[in-house]
Amino acid sequence: MDYRAYRAALGEQVGRLPAAFDSAEYRRRLGAVREGMAREGVDALLITDPGEVCYLTGYSTFEVSVAIALVVTAERTALQVPSIETGPAVTMAHVDEVLGYRWEFPRESVSQLLDLLASHRRIATALWGSGLRPGLMEALRDGLAAEWVDTGELVAAVRRVKSDAELAVLAESARITERGLAASAQAIAPGVTDSEIAAVGAREMLAAGSEFMSMQPIVAAGVRSSIIHSNHNGHVITEGEPVFLEYGAVRHRYTAPQMRTVVCGAPTDAMRRLYTACAELVEALQHGMRAGRTLDDAAGDAEAVLAPHADEVFFSGVFGYTVGAQFPPSWVEGSAFIARGVETVFQPGMVFHLPICLRRPGEWGIGMSETVVVEASGARALTRNDWALGQ
Repeated sequence: MDYRAYRAALGEQVGRLPAAFDSAEYRRRLGAVREGMAREGVDALLITDPGEVCYLTGYSTFEVSVAIALVVTAERTALQVPSIETGPAVTMAHVDEVLGYRWEFPRESVSQLLDLLASHRRIATALWGSGLRPGLMEALRDGLAAEWVDTGELVAAVRRVKSDAELAVLAESARITERGLAASAQAIAPGVTDSEIAAVGAREMLAAGSEFMSMQPIVAAGVRSSIIHSNHNGHVITEGEPVFLEYGAVRHRYTAPQMRTVVCGAPTDAMRRLYTACAELVEALQHGMRAGRTLDDAAGDAEAVLAPHADEVFFSGVFGYTVGAQFPPSWVEGSAFIARGVETVFQPGMVFHLPICLRRPGEWGIGMSETVVVEASGARALTRNDWALGQ
């Protein structure tokens, strides 16, 4: 049978697979986005980012390199996927219609989208987002007499405020992540490789129920811990080296990441000093992340704590980023960043990872973090970091 017959058979024989969220949750999300579309005078919304499609419909797959498209109008939702993704679309997505094109001929997707969008005059899409292929955008611009505008806050503003159901799933992720970190911490010893440490953590998280992760376990020991986004490569750990761990187990595509640093042996005074600075930064952020304040306000609070160490260490400049439903290559949701100049206002239910890692270039780095949820009086940790620099 071809994919069309396969789609019909799945709909009849399988229906929709069990999921973490019910239909009402997806209707709520979609309804909020449609309200934003109406306010902005947007006739149709074209979404190509896998995380946003998953958030609005429940569609999930491990194959995120292919082109997918969700079209949202006031009246209907249509999900277009390549033939190889027919199964996940039919059995998971809460949409009015599933459309397909041959996987091996991605240009075939254009005519369907032109038909779906033909009657709409103001169309929003994430012009600076992921998943939108230049060739597709060019073909749609050429084929439609429409005004194209950036999606802006239409999805982001809804997505970054988590429901109670989402918070429960993030808590599941946090518990599994903690198991992976604890197992890896116990395995750190002279002569063990960083790759072996990563394998221990991955095994524990998968055994505890993690789905495929948006980022695989990050382990950087010794001088590699001083290099941002360095990862394990068979380095043999020696006495006195700090081992930086950053893990994020996945439940229903939701990740609550966590950083931890464990010194193989006794930490030096310098290591303890930066460890204390990490703790003070996280504490200041949690206190400052109060509903009604801006993300810039919280970043300013953190900068004041970081100031005594600013000339000694490298820090990325981002004190927090939103997390939620996401796919490889990253668990970063990207709907908001705690950094200077970001005037977004904190609301209860926003969830941020606070990736506090202070790196002395060419020596080592110390990183500790929590994933937190914003509440009226500050941020509450969803994760339970061990906050132990030694073993």
